[in-house]
Amino acid sequence: MAGHVTPGDVPRLRAELGARLYGAEGAGVVCDVGGLRRPNLAAVHVLAALQLDARRQGSRLRLRGVGRELRLLLDLVGLAGRDGAPLGLGDEEDGRGREARE
Repeated sequence: MAGHVTPGDVPRLRAELGARLYGAEGAGVVCDVGGLRRPNLAAVHVLAALQLDARRQGSRLRLRGVGRELRLLLDLVGLAGRDGAPLGLGDEEDGRGREARE
């Protein structure tokens, strides 16, 4: 994900995630968010929607390149994990996931 994200991007990004996860139950997906400019609540909304979709398909979304601003926003809205990792997931690929660059 890069640039400025809006709620209007949700359907397209959900479709892309669905295509990546089709037939790959249990596979993790890494979303590189390092290119987001000025993360806002719209970006948080998009990431929460993608995480929900991934979980519904038996997978999980991992974030890579999480900047300080995005991490603080995720924490503010209660989406940071117990260890402070966004969406309860780490921000580095563990070798089991497939990269997804939106």
